[in-house]
Amino acid sequence: MKKVFLSLALVIGLTGTQVNAQTLSGGIKAEGNMSNFLLRGMNSESKVGFGATIGGYGKFSFGENFALQPEVLLHFKNSEIKSTTTSKSMDFQYFGVEIPVYAIGYANIGNGKGYVGIGPYAGFGIDARYITKGASDVDLYEYAMQRWDFGGGAMLGYEFSNKLQINASYKLGFMNALNNVVGDTRMLNQTVSLGLGYRF
Repeated sequence: MKKVFLSLALVIGLTGTQVNAQTLSGGIKAEGNMSNFLLRGMNSESKVGFGATIGGYGKFSFGENFALQPEVLLHFKNSEIKSTTTSKSMDFQYFGVEIPVYAIGYANIGNGKGYVGIGPYAGFGIDARYITKGASDVDLYEYAMQRWDFGGGAMLGYEFSNKLQINASYKLGFMNALNNVVGDTRMLNQTVSLGLGYRF
């Protein structure tokens, strides 16, 4: 009887280990991004600039069709804000860390899987500055920008049978990027990214 219980315990233990191994994975990703600001209460327009994102992620799978995917991303964003009433313009450059967490649904398509994800993100600005013509660089976040950001994002992608991934994402910040708010002025980050990933 003891041998039966020991054998049963061993089978359950091995099965649990196998399930755990199957439900946890991770990967890396690299993306190009396009970013600008949604403006309100400002006589300005924000033009799209180009940047880059690199990072990694963990994936916690719950069955074959659903997973949670937290990511840690290091990114550079760039955009221009131009006055609509004067010739003044400023180039914004932002370097920071972003941590999104996606709830992802999967569907078998061809030899791979298509997926759609949605979830919140938190961001922290390591360095943010603006560059104006004829002036030296000025540390921006001390005077005009929030160091922290919080928002939501959506992701669309496809994973091939060799675990190579292509993906696109959109993120919108919910926090006003301006530190010193005047009246009803608001400046919200928005970013569109397109890139490649690989799941180990």
